[in-house]
Amino acid sequence: MTNACIALKKGRIRRMDNEAIIIVENYVMEHLDKSDPEPEFDTYIVWKCKALQNWKYLISTDLNDGMYYELTYNGDKKEWYLDAYKKFENRVVPGMFS
Repeated sequence: MTNACIALKKGRIRRMDNEAIIIVENYVMEHLDKSDPEPEFDTYIVWKCKALQNWKYLISTDLNDGMYYELTYNGDKKEWYLDAYKKFENRVVPGMFS
């Protein structure tokens, strides 16, 4: 693979990462309480994977709201799917077979 090809691929990956982050930031801003002042927050990619022409992202923010977001990009249809989740609990469950 040539350096030009590698640079093009990296640019495409950065563009997909940025688009995913923007989608989540827009969603968060739409769902904030309008009576509160607009908060400053960071959005970050927790995990991502590319399989064939599709992308999957797990994204979160540093807001203390317990939310995380799953984004899937369908490369065939050129569209994104957003799922928003709220974490209710984190508990330790001992292994049953160890």
